[in-house]
Amino acid sequence: MLQIDIITLFPEMFSGPFSNSIIGRAVQSGLVSIELHQLRDFAHDRHRTVDDEPFGGGPGMVLKSEPLLEAVQHVTKLRGSKPHTVLLSPQGTPLTHSRIASLGELDSLLLVCGHYEGVDQRFINEAVDEEISIGDYVLTGGELPAMVLMDAVTRLRPGVLGDEQSAELDTFAPGLDGLLQGPVYTRPSDLDGQKVPGVLLSGDHAQIERWRREQAVKRTQERRPELLEDWPR
Repeated sequence: MLQIDIITLFPEMFSGPFSNSIIGRAVQSGLVSIELHQLRDFAHDRHRTVDDEPFGGGPGMVLKSEPLLEAVQHVTKLRGSKPHTVLLSPQGTPLTHSRIASLGELDSLLLVCGHYEGVDQRFINEAVDEEISIGDYVLTGGELPAMVLMDAVTRLRPGVLGDEQSAELDTFAPGLDGLLQGPVYTRPSDLDGQKVPGVLLSGDHAQIERWRREQAVKRTQERRPELLEDWPR
């Protein structure tokens, strides 16, 4: 089972993803366990303060180290050891399929949702194993990136998808050697004059695989040519 703990200021944002689709089924079947931890529960002043003004001036607020460190210590005590701790941050390493696959091999993950102008660097130095970004843009907080990472990691766990080959043949997955997936079709075979390529109706599986490979290379060349620089791998 994969244990995912999430430290967040907005736990209510996760209610939808936890109860629906693949993640919801994975939780219900016991393949994944997810627990939310409200960061303000680890602030001990009257106003449950978790942020303060940045030293040196400037706009915005910075998440304080103390409540974050206490939250990590709480999760560590719950799990018996410190989980691999990820801070979702625009300054992090870009999230890739290969990184998702590596994270999916772990048994315990702790996701920390950043906010405001950032997180006190001393917390990062003390408790964070890696910072991860889901793209070159800035969101209002780390909750949506945490959901993205959680969804991507969960679907790679054994037993989560109905057909294990589905993940193996995803875009970026090993089954496609890191290529984009080519076009796919379903019924009807003729839609207002747009016909499904005949090879897909031929029943010749070897020919179909060759066609799919050719289409994957073609689409990658058109849309993400940089992925072909080190290809084939």
